[in-house]
Amino acid sequence: MAQNAVDLCNTALQRVGATSIMSLLDNSPEARACNLAYETNRRDEIRKHRWNFAIKRAVLAPDSTAPLFDYTYAFTLPTDCIRVLRPSTVDLDWQVEGRKILSNDSDTLRLKYLADIIDPAQWDASFYNVCSMALAVDISERLTQSNTKKQLLMQEYDLAVRMARRMDAFESGPEDAVEDTWLVARL
Repeated sequence: MAQNAVDLCNTALQRVGATSIMSLLDNSPEARACNLAYETNRRDEIRKHRWNFAIKRAVLAPDSTAPLFDYTYAFTLPTDCIRVLRPSTVDLDWQVEGRKILSNDSDTLRLKYLADIIDPAQWDASFYNVCSMALAVDISERLTQSNTKKQLLMQEYDLAVRMARRMDAFESGPEDAVEDTWLVARL
């Protein structure tokens, strides 16, 4: 069975000890809490780590309007971009401003980024667990009025994040260190 946003919210509600919902639009405190917190928690959790399932690549063409000063080219970020991943070279001259990347280096930009993967069925199972834990932490105090419950859920969340990142890292393999000209000059 494919997982969806309501399934994830029900997993979080179960962890809190609250009643399940049928829809995020139900007229219940549980559904209102989930509806309010779901999107921001999902996007925040994707942004926090280089999750393999969320990495995408794009080749961007420059915008027709150049930046007013300091940079030669402006590139509009893809609409699903949540976080730009820095390239492995240190001599690339660019920066992110708003929903644009400003650069002097090239008239095309090869971009690696974290995409806003909306469908929970496309997520890694460990990330699904992390996202449900984050949601449980976020809604727990509102639904239980218990700081103790929230603290316990926060500890479980921290453990889930460590385990998920470890599993994600095993699939990635090591990244080459960026070659630093200052260090190379010393050799």
